[in-house]
Amino acid sequence: MKIKLLTLIFFLSTSLMAQERFITKSGIISFEASVPSFEEIKGKNTNVSCVLNTRSGEIAVLALVRGFKFKIALMEEHFNENYIESTVFPKTTFKGKIENFFYSRITRTEQNYTLNGQLELHGKTKDISVIAKIKRTDEGIEITSNFIVSTDDFDIEIPSVVSKNISKNVKVSLEFLLK
Repeated sequence: MKIKLLTLIFFLSTSLMAQERFITKSGIISFEASVPSFEEIKGKNTNVSCVLNTRSGEIAVLALVRGFKFKIALMEEHFNENYIESTVFPKTTFKGKIENFFYSRITRTEQNYTLNGQLELHGKTKDISVIAKIKRTDEGIEITSNFIVSTDDFDIEIPSVVSKNISKNVKVSLEFLLK
């Protein structure tokens, strides 16, 4: 009887602990630095890791810079070698907290939350605050967001030869389905 009780307690405690953290390794971050009348400049990374602590609202995101893919291979090469310098700065991270986050209040209807934290990109760290839409799904928790990042904030130099073809204000979008 004691063994059955201990086994039950073990399984209940591990299942409760499992719900404290939701994780994905297949999150998506896309960005666009296009300007009107010039070639589209878009990158997409579909192997982004994200962890959400449902008790504290803390969230952490990790994206390998070489994971961003482009329609044109030459664009990808320039992105990695000339702009982001992925051999020197191989990853980008976000560590922060979701304001007023209570897991019990997450419903199937999207709700706006503010994410405050530090974005590290190209060797520079900047405090940011963005709005994210969060909802519960059959598979877990879905988090989406769209925001702007300035290349100047992260010392990403755009050569003067192409400066009119690339926006300094980069549109970033993210999609995470945490399980």
